Amino acid sequence: MKWWKVVGLAAFAGVAAGGVLIAKDERRRAAYTSDEVRDRLHARLAESAAWAADTTPDDDAE
Repeated sequence: MKWWKVVGLAAFAGVAAGGVLIAKDERRRAAYTSDEVRDRLHARLAESAAWAADTTPDDDAE
């Protein structure tokens, strides 16, 4: 087998594997209801707000 055939087969396998991963991720995302998505977004917002409050510099630290 010539080297370009091996490269072509490797590229084909990479594209196929990428498609499988995308399909799997899409199925997982489609399994959420709109209420679950909203709840997860609110939870992430609360986490980021808590993290931002913990990492703000104090005015007395100068």
